[in-house]
Amino acid sequence: MSQRSIPQAALADLADVPATSRWVRSGGLRLHALDYGGDLPPLVVLPGITSPAITMDFVARELTDLVRPVVLDVRGRGLSDEGDSYGLEEYAEDTEALITGLGLDRPLLLGHSMGARIAAVVAVRGKVPLRGAVLGDPPMSGPGRGPYPTSRDAFLRQLSEARRGTDADEVALSWPTWPRREQELRARWLSSCAEEAIVATHRGFEHEDFFDWWPRVPDPVHLLYGADSPVVTEAGAREAAASNGPASLHRIPGAGHMIFWDAPAVALAALRTTLTTLLSRPRTGA
Repeated sequence: MSQRSIPQAALADLADVPATSRWVRSGGLRLHALDYGGDLPPLVVLPGITSPAITMDFVARELTDLVRPVVLDVRGRGLSDEGDSYGLEEYAEDTEALITGLGLDRPLLLGHSMGARIAAVVAVRGKVPLRGAVLGDPPMSGPGRGPYPTSRDAFLRQLSEARRGTDADEVALSWPTWPRREQELRARWLSSCAEEAIVATHRGFEHEDFFDWWPRVPDPVHLLYGADSPVVTEAGAREAAASNGPASLHRIPGAGHMIFWDAPAVALAALRTTLTTLLSRPRTGA
């Protein structure tokens, strides 16, 4: 098992989050999620490769007038257990266990980066009924498509800094445009991520092809991508549009891969628009 740690200051962050910790089991794993509550339609939020649930708080709290956000600590991150494997199918099974375990009725899915890949697989598997999905800048690297733009060593260097003890100023060297609170949360929570989870997921970015799943993601689905993203390039966006005709693609000006962090106002406005569109659709079938 890896050297995961959650500093006391990180746990104290939970007191400032307007959500309740919820727990479910996926096989032998205990999974943690932040549930923002309410009677609105549920939105399951799936974060990225090094993003525990709390790092999506600034997104979730802006949506509570539209939906009931439930943000998952993906296995090997945050307060969730580590797993023996970290493939897309295992991540999808965890998401299905969360939906079933909390009794979420036809949720929407929102995934960013790794989470967007997971959302695509959950939608294709069809094991739980959904209202629709929003995919934020999914990695389009894979066999024959070139490497993921951020190297494994870069992720591990950042993880090493977090284990040693980092702060928002050091995080800002890598992410200078992020809001200060998001820099602080990354500094305190990155060490909760298991090295094995990062390494295996990064390997998946280059050995599991997003386009094996994307053409089969059922309507309705929206894909948000950064105008300056090295992960979803313009060529990648064109391929995505051509290979899944019913999907709606939305280009986020001023954003790179970390669309909600890079351009919060624009990205959140686009997200609210897509969610409103999805919620306005009549409920038909599963």
